[in-house]
Amino acid sequence: MPDLIAALRAVDSMYVEWRRLERSGLRHQQESRLPLYERTTRFRAYSSWLVPGLLQTRAYTAAVLHSIRRQAQLPDDVEAAVASRMERQRVLYEGGRRFALLVEESVLRTSVCDAAAMVGQLDHLVTASFLPSVSLGIVPMGPERGRWPVEGFWIFDDERVNVELVSGYLTISQPREVTEYARTFTELSAMAVYGRRARALIGAARSHLHETDQAEPAD
Repeated sequence: MPDLIAALRAVDSMYVEWRRLERSGLRHQQESRLPLYERTTRFRAYSSWLVPGLLQTRAYTAAVLHSIRRQAQLPDDVEAAVASRMERQRVLYEGGRRFALLVEESVLRTSVCDAAAMVGQLDHLVTASFLPSVSLGIVPMGPERGRWPVEGFWIFDDERVNVELVSGYLTISQPREVTEYARTFTELSAMAVYGRRARALIGAARSHLHETDQAEPAD
């Protein structure tokens, strides 16, 4: 019985519904993650939905958090939450850390904000790709893939994985499961393009966005 109780407690702390996380506000949710980022030296992240938070612009973050606030009917503390996420990005520029970040090409072509903000976000990705501590990989779209897209996840050192699900937030610390996510990251990394080829895909998404915006009929 004690073992069963301990296992149930572990499961309860591993999975948290978004409504529980967001109950105290978006600002608190953003601020609560800062200690984890400060003590991590090796970051690996894969995103199939959105630009990873560490590479988001202020306008892009604001659009994402406003959408979350409206859907969850939360109090409006978006401005403070955006400021907190921007503050967290300082870890990119502090020494002793490495960042390997993978983004699906479809993310580049999915606008969660207005066209001007999305162009700014794509330009920021190009700038971030030149940071010495950052390896930015884009997983190209295509009919033939050795590994299909999966849920977005972050690996912090080799100790913890955070997974964002539709209904909640998953924290994984079992070594066997952490290893499985690390293996998945390696497989996706092998499919990605980097450097000039990655920037070419970002540029193509930017051009497509501009063409689409120009083609929209006036009211």
